[in-house]
Formats: sequence, structure tokens, C-alpha cells
Amino acid sequence: MNKPRFKEWKTPEFNEFDLTQWNWMCQHRAGLILGKNCDIGAFTYINAKYGVEIQENVQIGSHCSIYSHSTIDNKKGKVVIKTDAKIGTHSIVMPGITIGKSALIGAFSFVNKDIPDGAIAFGVPVKIQKKE
Repeated sequence: MNKPRFKEWKTPEFNEFDLTQWNWMCQHRAGLILGKNCDIGAFTYINAKYGVEIQENVQIGSHCSIYSHSTIDNKKGKVVIKTDAKIGTHSIVMPGITIGKSALIGAFSFVNKDIPDGAIAFGVPVKIQKKE
């Protein structure tokens, strides 16, 4: 049986500058779906203009960037990070990407393709190192 990391997890609160009490931010937060027991590190940026779904028990390191819209190349699409996935610090997730259930993304990775359930992936660009 999976024990939750947090006994009394609560949905984050945002101030007028869109920062949570843990100092991560989300632009277009109406497009953010956040599951219970998520741990998102400080200084992480989420752009949810075209939708970002972070399912239950997800861990995201500090200083990550998750984009549903990239203004540089005008890519857009919903990002889905499935249950129990983990994303290492300073990683970037591009628009339209799905990171599978229990997948692990190493620190400083550039995620520009879908990652299957249970996979371990890292690098710039991301490469799948091990599949479930």
C-alpha cells in the first residue's frame, strides 16, 4: 500500500503575483489540474495556457519549467504528468508532452518527447535509458 508523502496535503494558495506559499508559480492557472500530494519545488514555472495536468503523488524538483505554450516556436499542447512521476531539478518539459506513470526524469533534462510509464529518462534532449 502506498503511503502518501503528506499527512495533511492542501491545494496550494497563490498570491497576487501567482506565487504559491512554496515559491513556485503558474501562469494561466485556470488551465492547471493538480492532483493530491504533489510536491513542486521552489522557483518552478508552469505555463498552463493550453492545459497542464499533474496527477497525484507527483514530485517536481526546484527550478523546473513546464510549458503548454512555447512562444519561441509557437508550439502548444496540453502537458500531462501522470501519477507517481518524478522530475529532477532544472528540467524543462515542452508543450504536448506526456510523462508516464511512475516515470523518472533525471535532473537538467530537456523533455521534448513522451516518456512511457515506468521509464527512466534523462539528457538534453531526453533519452529513455530504461523502460519498465
